[in-house]
Amino acid sequence: MKVLIVLTSHDRLGDTGRKTGFWLEELAAPYYRFKDAGAEIVLASPKGGRPPLDPKSEDPASQTDETRRFDKDEEAKAALADTVRLDSVSADDFDTVFYPGGHGPLWDLAEDADSTRLIETTLRSGKPLALVCHAPGVLRHAVKADGAPLVQGRRVTGFTNSEEAAVQLTNVVPFLVEDELVRLGGVFSKAGDWEPYVLQDGLLITGQNPASSGPAADALLKLVNEVAHARK
Repeated sequence: MKVLIVLTSHDRLGDTGRKTGFWLEELAAPYYRFKDAGAEIVLASPKGGRPPLDPKSEDPASQTDETRRFDKDEEAKAALADTVRLDSVSADDFDTVFYPGGHGPLWDLAEDADSTRLIETTLRSGKPLALVCHAPGVLRHAVKADGAPLVQGRRVTGFTNSEEAAVQLTNVVPFLVEDELVRLGGVFSKAGDWEPYVLQDGLLITGQNPASSGPAADALLKLVNEVAHARK
């Protein structure tokens, strides 16, 4: 199994003067789900090289067993320091694609034509795709074969308006994930703030928040195996 993980290259939190990027737990938890399942993992980002880490995701309160494992894993840290450029990868070379969140993707990946094309091609090729937390906002420009929004009529979730309000960034982000998915015709649902919540609709898997990243990866692995079995 070959898994592509797509990370943000954006490090500025709007006009606040603060830094952002990807959320460590949302990379670390899926990374080890895939690694422990024997998958080959490739990390990519729009600019390549080392993607920016949201410094708040390194706070002690945000640490998990997986983030601590990642911090001690020289192989994982070396891969993170040298991500491939997103415009150099093809959906044809992977069995599935996973998008961690963090606020960064709302600025770059949500508007990135290579990312949009990767998402559309992956699903049209009959391959599963998962996005967690803010990353479902990256679906905003993706369309179905008939030109309709990709999420239209699909059951989806993502970082909620109330969670964004809780971190006091409602007026900083370029758009609210929940509002955008609803605007595009997605059938949005959610659990309580910070509770794990994952939805699967066909080949598309979405997770609500950082706590959903591991469960979303579990759901993705199960779906990849089901797809592979069905093709035999």
